[in-house]
Amino acid sequence: MDYVVNTLENLYQQTAFASLSWGNYLMMAVALLFLFLAIKKGYEPLLLIPIAFGMLLVNMYPAIMEEGGLLHYFFLLDEWSILPSLIFLGVGAMTDFGPLIANPRSFLMGAAAQLGIFVAYISAILLGFNDKAAAAISIIGGADGPTSIFLAGKLGQSNYMGAIAVAAYSYMSLVPIIQPPIMKLFTTEKERKIKMEQLRPVTKLEKILFPIIVTVVVVMILPATAPLVGMLMLGNLFKESGVVKQLAETASNALMYIVVILLGTSVGATTSAEAFLRADTLKIVGLGLVAFSFGTAGGVLLGKLMSKLSGGKINPLIGSAGVSAVPMAARVSQKVGAEADPTNFLLMHAMGPNVAGVIGTAVAAGVFMAIFGV
Repeated sequence: MDYVVNTLENLYQQTAFASLSWGNYLMMAVALLFLFLAIKKGYEPLLLIPIAFGMLLVNMYPAIMEEGGLLHYFFLLDEWSILPSLIFLGVGAMTDFGPLIANPRSFLMGAAAQLGIFVAYISAILLGFNDKAAAAISIIGGADGPTSIFLAGKLGQSNYMGAIAVAAYSYMSLVPIIQPPIMKLFTTEKERKIKMEQLRPVTKLEKILFPIIVTVVVVMILPATAPLVGMLMLGNLFKESGVVKQLAETASNALMYIVVILLGTSVGATTSAEAFLRADTLKIVGLGLVAFSFGTAGGVLLGKLMSKLSGGKINPLIGSAGVSAVPMAARVSQKVGAEADPTNFLLMHAMGPNVAGVIGTAVAAGVFMAIFGV
């Protein structure tokens, strides 16, 4: 009988139940909520499903993120800035820069949407974070997960990387929930109904020259941005050159999805209860929301100003797309505009600020790296 009891006790000790804390169960509940939002509600499932599943795994089996564990090696690729740079390669190959080229004023709205980054930077310092940690946290305001991970790694903030990455990707996934109330708060019904003129056609030569010129200008001024801006523009050059179709398809499909799986699950696996349920983590999540909200508001408010100056030819809603969540934020601009007037089509106009926001967030990261001599 003792043998049976000891055997059963040993078996129990090998189960997760023997070592799980209330925090693990809480994080598992959050993971299941994220899976529900991704699968049932359709909130960016490509991001949220791998993140949520990684979160679920690590809270049942923490060793999966320890040295020798599968997801530990995935996460090293995040720390070494490899996966964020490859994500940018894929984004570039998937993105049409035509709306930005056709309407260069979109750069201003993309720049205005970076307001959240600098608000979060100051707020993080006031909350007791050191300057490098504050800079890494603030990039969440650009709603750009890869850049957030990239900057945290470059500034040596690996201890905060998990919280920063989860906050950034969570807010990216929840763009359809977070942005509309802010957009409606700062715009009138009349402004949301503004119809914009069709964008001018962009020539093939313009589309080929754009990534080359942007790379030269940005990297010459901020060399540290080369991994992000360089990969973004290389991917776009694959797409627009028309002579490397195989490379463009690989970067935008197979490679992109492989990287999303590796990055998403490894980011989710940084949220073990022991690592995540801390005061600093909660501060980071809160600062991320503040940053993202201010970024959205900054883009919309500049859109309002530009609407006034143009005599009502610009719909302020497209300014909210100045955050880097491509193309999610542009879709939200379209959705909110269509709610005001079902015949209003803002998607292509919103893509201009959206793409400008991607470049703007990378530039903001480069500015921080230059300040800290990285």
